Amino acid sequence: MSKNIDKINEKTVLIFGTFDLLHAGHENYIKQARELGDKVVAIIARDNTVKNIKSNLPENNEKVRLKNLENTGWVDQVVLGDLKDKTKHIKQLKPNIIALGYDQFAFTYNLEKLIIDYRLNTRIIRLKPYRPEIYKSSILKKQIVNERNEKNIVSKSQ
Repeated sequence: MSKNIDKINEKTVLIFGTFDLLHAGHENYIKQARELGDKVVAIIARDNTVKNIKSNLPENNEKVRLKNLENTGWVDQVVLGDLKDKTKHIKQLKPNIIALGYDQFAFTYNLEKLIIDYRLNTRIIRLKPYRPEIYKSSILKKQIVNERNEKNIVSKSQ
């Protein structure tokens, strides 16, 4: 089979996330997405989007988060989300599958309508959590903040 035919039959899986403090939960999310297709494309949430959804900025800015995810080799392509049109990449890439994390709900409520409106042949699949009591970014971020606070207290008392 020629490479062109392989590309035509290639299944693209689109995933979304902040991907700030990369951990085993992210790796598992991407592994589950990988099992659904041939090519995994990650859309990195923009800093302003993260601030609007989570009420604070991520530890790392969007360019650092993009580079960090690229450096893992877990995904085939990493793209920054669009500032104005949250659905732009879906319309452009026309993925076969959109894989959502178990706790992803921002901007997802109109996905089915978007798929119908743009006549896309895209399935939405919600992936399973991986030890969310440990590997959840908000929990890990709290631990980092607590460790910083403890170091500040120790350094001030010395």
